[in-house]
Amino acid sequence: MARTSDTVDAIGAATAHLDPPLAALHLPSLRANLADLRRRAGGTRIRIASKSVRCRGVLAEALGAGLRGDDGVRGIMAYSLSEALWLVGHGCDDVLLGYPTVDRAALARLGADPTALAAVTLMVDDVRQLEIAHAAGAVGARVCVDVDASLRLGPIHLGVRRSPLRGPDDVEPVARRAVELGFHVVGAMFYEAQVAGVQDNVRGIGLVKRASLRRLLGVREAVAARLADVTGRRPEIVNSGGSGSLAESAADPAVTEVTAGSGLFVPGLFDHYRSFTPRPALFFALPAVRTPARGLTTFLYGGYPASGVPGWDRLPVPVRPAGLRYLPREGAGEVQTPVRGDVAIGDRAWWRHAKAGELCERFDAIHVVDDDEAGGSGPRIVETWPTYRGEGKCFG
Repeated sequence: MARTSDTVDAIGAATAHLDPPLAALHLPSLRANLADLRRRAGGTRIRIASKSVRCRGVLAEALGAGLRGDDGVRGIMAYSLSEALWLVGHGCDDVLLGYPTVDRAALARLGADPTALAAVTLMVDDVRQLEIAHAAGAVGARVCVDVDASLRLGPIHLGVRRSPLRGPDDVEPVARRAVELGFHVVGAMFYEAQVAGVQDNVRGIGLVKRASLRRLLGVREAVAARLADVTGRRPEIVNSGGSGSLAESAADPAVTEVTAGSGLFVPGLFDHYRSFTPRPALFFALPAVRTPARGLTTFLYGGYPASGVPGWDRLPVPVRPAGLRYLPREGAGEVQTPVRGDVAIGDRAWWRHAKAGELCERFDAIHVVDDDEAGGSGPRIVETWPTYRGEGKCFG
């Protein structure tokens, strides 16, 4: 696999005739990342997290044109019920919501659509969510219970503040109420953010990850067994993991599927994982528009910070030319980004977003570049895929 600099040179050559700002995807890197996700999953089914993609073309590359997938990669984890219904309309027959919803209008649409009811699984962690869905008319919907996968050591909480449900005793009353209201309880989800979402260069994180995985080995099976007691059948879905913990989650016999999305693009926050080799695939270019002082260059736009705790690690990563550095008092700006480094006015620089799918909220299209080694004509744009934004969709 080519170095990141070689990848950027390839997409730079293929898009040289286009004016930036623009986003470009290196297709060989995307495909290599997908193959590596399959390898690390070791035969456990992978579900694609759409929030880390936000482009139907990329979803189709991972799942096939009909968004149905195969035995190795199948199903989408959506972040919005409206998005899930839209994906079902485009052929996807397996959409798991990653988060609870109280969107009454979307719930009513779900309840009125037999195809969607069979394809969409709601996420719940509270009886109130079930009652809202029931009142909205989504009776008979499939539901999955979200179980907190953080690590607690005495008063210390390590991981995200996600679900109030910690184990089988918490899960049981929610599952029983779901059955009473006419929902189909089909499984449970566990997202160990302190394992999947934290890079391996963080001091002490190895101990946290190992302790978290040891705890989850017992909890996943105990929750699955309790759901079987409530429903009379083994859960169809026991979902866990993320791109940073795929192999570890897949190794648990209780897990039926793992989720990945960021691992397709490999954004800046994925540069320091030891569990896999990062192959950045998605980049964006900005034009140099002024030189306010010697050694400084200002680029148009660029203020695309990633979500999470504010910090320098949430800003886009300059890639090429090498050596560009943010000014400490300005960072990445809303409509202009000054940096230390010399780039001629009219030339461009390439960057990577700190997180994965959020970049697609900034661009309406992704130019897909293939190396075209067999043809001998060099790197070229083979397709241009609209992002969710380019399709006029904003799901939050």
